[in-house]
Amino acid sequence: MFIRLLRTIGLVVLLVGLALAAGTLVPRPLWSGPARTTVDATRQILVLSNPIHTDIAIAVDPQFLEQYHFLTTGGLDIDNPGVRYVVFGWGGRAFYIETPEWSQLKPIPVLKALTIDRSVMHVERAGAIDRAHPSVTPLDIDEAGYQRLLQFIADSFERENARPVAIPDAAYSENDIFFEARGRFNAFVGCNTWTSAALRQAGLNTGWWNPLPATLAISLRLHNYLPER
Repeated sequence: MFIRLLRTIGLVVLLVGLALAAGTLVPRPLWSGPARTTVDATRQILVLSNPIHTDIAIAVDPQFLEQYHFLTTGGLDIDNPGVRYVVFGWGGRAFYIETPEWSQLKPIPVLKALTIDRSVMHVERAGAIDRAHPSVTPLDIDEAGYQRLLQFIADSFERENARPVAIPDAAYSENDIFFEARGRFNAFVGCNTWTSAALRQAGLNTGWWNPLPATLAISLRLHNYLPER
């Protein structure tokens, strides 16, 4: 019985490993060839990574402030002289909100993250971001890709009367807010697959399935002509 259990666990681990490898090595879109991010690039976005999660940081300018004024009406003032970037992340409601630090990890949010949970958008206003930091990946995109990216992110918010729905008492600090989001979160379609989809809207190629920050980072290098850091 014990040997059979070990074999089953080993088979599951092998299948997951193969799925991660295939999801990283197989490009999406499949037949497009590597994307040349420096051709006609007029915008730069940043992907921020930690061991389990990725965010997208977008520089604040007058055009962005106009298109994303709905954040201010929703409760997060982004029209502030100290704000240089607005950082967006999509994730599972329980785990994202209830686990600001690893020391606060709880069983129920983990269980929901591994099954199915409601989703949220986390939006944070930030100052200057060090592009040379190992956790930061700068990506150059063209204007059309930038506009598609902004639309994709905006469409990820749940709305009531054209306003995003802020979640009461859900924030890490005075510089961020959690909003209700569209879609359901699970371990296979999670925060990093959302980031991957957003980057594809921006004109970049990713792996076919990137549930982890590490596999997303590898796929970006494999499937795009990115400048050396």
